[in-house]
Formats: sequence, structure tokens, C-alpha cells
Amino acid sequence: MLNNIGLPGILLIAVVVLVLFGRGKISSLMGEVGKGITSFKKGVSEGTKELDEATEEAAETAKDVTPDSEKDKV
Repeated sequence: MLNNIGLPGILLIAVVVLVLFGRGKISSLMGEVGKGITSFKKGVSEGTKELDEATEEAAETAKDVTPDSEKDKV
């Protein structure tokens, strides 16, 4: 059903939305969407940074648990 919309159908939907909500409401809505996307990207980058730091700390504090008899073998 949605495969047959085409460009005229999309334009008609855009005009109807513009008439119903008005230009001001749509621009403020798009501003909020932009803020949400920015916040999401910031959260993802902070989470990745935290994960990288935790991995580095874990690598630094990792213990060698190999038995002494196994360490000498190559």
C-alpha cells in the first residue's frame, strides 16, 4: 500500500500537515527533534567513552593467573 504513494502523494501529505499544524508548530517540533538527536548522539559518545575507559582500567588491573609451572613453558 505504501509503495504506491509517490512524489504527488508525499507533497499532498506535507501540505495537509502544514495546514493542520501551521508553520510555527512544525518549526518548533523540528527544533525539538534536532535537540533530541543532538542529545542522543552526545549520550552515545559519552557511553562509548565510559566503556573505553573501563576497558583500559580493566586491562591495567588484570592479573596474570597462569600457574608458575606453566609460565616457563613456551
